[in-house]
Amino acid sequence: MLKWLATCLLLLTSLHTHAAVDIQKNTLYPQVEFDTSMGKIVVELDRTRAPLTVDNFLTYVVTGEYDNTIFHRVIAEFVVQGGGLTTKLEERPSHDPVVNESGNGLSNSLGSIAMARDNNPHSATRQFYFNLADNTKLDPSKRRWGYTVFGEVTQGMEVLEAISLVPTENNTTLNWPDFPVNTVMLKKATLLPR
Repeated sequence: MLKWLATCLLLLTSLHTHAAVDIQKNTLYPQVEFDTSMGKIVVELDRTRAPLTVDNFLTYVVTGEYDNTIFHRVIAEFVVQGGGLTTKLEERPSHDPVVNESGNGLSNSLGSIAMARDNNPHSATRQFYFNLADNTKLDPSKRRWGYTVFGEVTQGMEVLEAISLVPTENNTTLNWPDFPVNTVMLKKATLLPR
């Protein structure tokens, strides 16, 4: 029995250590590459301003949860959103919501990446969006929560701009507006080496 408990403890410790190494817990500005069907985008995340959000996001990245998902909301000069749906329009499973960190001093400015959520300020799970304009109305104010910005694009703004211009329609299956007529895929998201 003691041997079994020791083995379990060792396994749990190694899993915890492995997970911590995988999301580069000691890297303040980790970088993620998005390989999309329209080109590559690299973002630098800011763990100093949004530690909970960055850890949450990187957990999805290193477990492959963003691979083969689609960008399902595209509005020129506003946002490109994805991270939640498969090519079959099925929602991917989510972890627990992350605490809203929108008061961190980062703004929903052109080229930033932020977490999507519903009306509950603490409801962000896995969907993210790129700002294609200075969307300061998405920042927090004295009377309302904002949307948590947790990084910025360092390479590939031209790819995002191209995605933002694809034709869209109202998707009749989901009844969602601003849905690309032709699938725009996030083929793979990769946490880059330090």
